[in-house]
Amino acid sequence: MNHFPDIQPDNASRRAFLKRSAALSLAGSATPFALSLAAMGEAAAASASDYKALVCVFLYGGNDYANTLVPYDTASYAAQNQLRSNLVIDRNALAPLLLNPATALPNGRQYALAPGLAPLLPLFNAGKMAVLLNVGTLVQPTTKAQYTANSVPLPPKLFSHNDQQSFWQSASPEGATSGWGGRLGDLFAAGNGNATFTAISVAGNAVYLSGKTAVQYQMSTSGSVAVNGLQSALFGSTACSTALNQLMTASRTNLFENEYARVSARSITANAQVSAALKSATLATAFPSGNSLGDQLKTVARLIAARSSLGPRRQVFFVSLGGFDTHDNLLNVHPGLMKTVGDAIGAFYQATVELGVASQVTTFTASDFGRTLVSNNDGSDHGWGSMHFVVGDAVKGQSFVGTAPVIANNGPDDVGQGRLLPSTSVDQYGATLATWFGVPASDLVSVMPNITNYSARNLGFMAG
Repeated sequence: MNHFPDIQPDNASRRAFLKRSAALSLAGSATPFALSLAAMGEAAAASASDYKALVCVFLYGGNDYANTLVPYDTASYAAQNQLRSNLVIDRNALAPLLLNPATALPNGRQYALAPGLAPLLPLFNAGKMAVLLNVGTLVQPTTKAQYTANSVPLPPKLFSHNDQQSFWQSASPEGATSGWGGRLGDLFAAGNGNATFTAISVAGNAVYLSGKTAVQYQMSTSGSVAVNGLQSALFGSTACSTALNQLMTASRTNLFENEYARVSARSITANAQVSAALKSATLATAFPSGNSLGDQLKTVARLIAARSSLGPRRQVFFVSLGGFDTHDNLLNVHPGLMKTVGDAIGAFYQATVELGVASQVTTFTASDFGRTLVSNNDGSDHGWGSMHFVVGDAVKGQSFVGTAPVIANNGPDDVGQGRLLPSTSVDQYGATLATWFGVPASDLVSVMPNITNYSARNLGFMAG
């Protein structure tokens, strides 16, 4: 089978080939060799003189929103208890984690954080965290009547993990070649001191960070992964390592072979730059041990600490945590996941304070979808809308953004079993973050393609 049917020896197809090759790795090596092609000379639509970073924390599997941000007021708690009595968190355990926003929600509605998210409570109270209510994938504003009648475009394959992960990250079905984090990178890469370090993943390949020209730079929690045989002497011989380097990077007459060599050289150079920069990037902030998300965020913090030597003015990061597909055993599994998230994000925020960039770095959560409010026995099933957190000093915190949904099975705000029909779209969420990042209003559609369907393009939860 020909996997590259559109490849022809012209500039557009050359770029298409390179974007596909970014997913490959050098034979015998653990690291992707095509780490970034963002500096291919295409003009950026935005520039910046200051530093800002966005950090996406993706919770794979579909996070259970009702046991993350828990309805607390008497009426709401009782309604939830009626629908999932075997999954609810004891109200007495929630009392110390009650969120008191600067502006109260209508109708006496109240929410509390899951106990594992306790490290985030001081951030909310200090105005450093906002909570977004009922966010999800949409093509355009959609009412329940429109959903039921199937009279408006809907995201493809709702309630499917792969497709909703893709739509969250890219606004396109599974198989998308660019995500909105990567498209942010497209706009700013040319203005960065080193375009290679514009979009960085510490969680493997993610469509979120793939741009039309920007290609994500992938790292592990131990740092950049060197090409085998170049980091240390090959077969004990530096001459062999030199020969391998020359073999990998020497110019070729064949178009594709030459591009392979060029991006290999870029990868080798990037590894050397990152390794050198991270040697002096130390942190006093204590990150939680045995916490995979914390390890990833610590790596992000060290990269931010090394920004002056790496050169970027705008960076987009991606980290993730799996295990949220809690069809069963939710009460045993989900609290540990919440603690992992709370401890990791809490430590990362403190690291940004230590580095003096708390107002320049914004962290936000995302997930495939929320889950059903109705219990399936000892778990919850695939849902739609969910609740998310945005953290940083630039956030207009101690606030709820959006509308608190009615808690009811097949009520006015859900499409059955407590699957929330989103009242806020991912496009609005992303466009608000992109505007803070410095994207001009005229370029928002290039980042969030469905934003033209919304009159409210900025939800107002970011300062500036």
